[in-house]
Amino acid sequence: MNKIINKYLIKKFSKIVLNTVLIFFSLGILLNLFEEIEFFKNLNLPFSLPIILSLSYVPTLILELLPFIIFLSSMFYFLHLRSSKDLLAIKVFGYSNIKIILILSFFAFLLGVFVLLAVNPITSALTKFYETEKAQYARDVDHLISINKNGVWIKENNNFGYNIINAEAIKDGVLEKISVYVFNDNKLTKRIEAKSAIITNNPWQMKNVYINDLKKNNTIFLDNYLFQSNNTLKKINSLYKNLNTVSFLDLTVDYSDLNEKGYAKKILNEKLNKFVSLPFFLFLMVVLAALFTIGSLKNKQNIYYVLISILTCVAIYYFKDLSIALGQTERISLVLSVWIPIIVISLFCLIGAMQINEK
Repeated sequence: MNKIINKYLIKKFSKIVLNTVLIFFSLGILLNLFEEIEFFKNLNLPFSLPIILSLSYVPTLILELLPFIIFLSSMFYFLHLRSSKDLLAIKVFGYSNIKIILILSFFAFLLGVFVLLAVNPITSALTKFYETEKAQYARDVDHLISINKNGVWIKENNNFGYNIINAEAIKDGVLEKISVYVFNDNKLTKRIEAKSAIITNNPWQMKNVYINDLKKNNTIFLDNYLFQSNNTLKKINSLYKNLNTVSFLDLTVDYSDLNEKGYAKKILNEKLNKFVSLPFFLFLMVVLAALFTIGSLKNKQNIYYVLISILTCVAIYYFKDLSIALGQTERISLVLSVWIPIIVISLFCLIGAMQINEK
């Protein structure tokens, strides 16, 4: 009988989670589609491109909102249990409030693990596709800097065309083993190869440089060369902090390689801890939703629970942002800033759980 009830609880909860995800996914596609259409409005491109890009971008957004999706799903689910009297019927078979909450919380935890191992690699690949495709049509440099296990990639526009820059790694403000492809009027006119370049300021100071001029069909060698770029180390650091193109598995396996390519350890550690904290966050969101619903004996209008859900999501979202901001400004440890919201919510849930089983 216990297995049947457990299966019933998880099946009903899964359906509500899936429906909530589909609602958020549909809203995300709709909202992002307007942004993509605005981006491509002056380009003669098929309408299918904005749709494909939206489908590639929104799954990552859903992943970031997953704790709040689980919280809202849990609220709706527990309200359904109360209103349908299923909660009372389940208790007849010896299920306490705590047992019901733990079953669903552990399911949410396992869902988080599944997302990290199976879903996140897919969303990371989609984000990489999104960035790559959009970079081809980007009119500014915001989409044109990428650092991954294949090295540093930069595309920058200028008055005559654009440059595509590839480097093996970036260390202490120095790009190593650089290749610069200079395009004028969409035609490759020059290729520059350098052993290194100091990029803390403009122009970049290149060392051991080979300049292949395709128009003149000749190659010259220079010990030192000043290369004018639109980017400096500070600007590059501000643009490549998005690690959504790197999955949890890739980050774990290629941590050292990514660090050698130029990602700072504190950024990698922050992202890694965000990944690891996801299952715990989902676990706590279910418990938190239970405290606001079956943890209360008072019957209130659904509008009350809707308002509570919205306010709670907003409060947690801004609290997370505040904690991360404190970590990024080095007021507290960056790793600790990721876990502080988890710790605070855990304490709140622990206090509530001590009383909820008596109700």
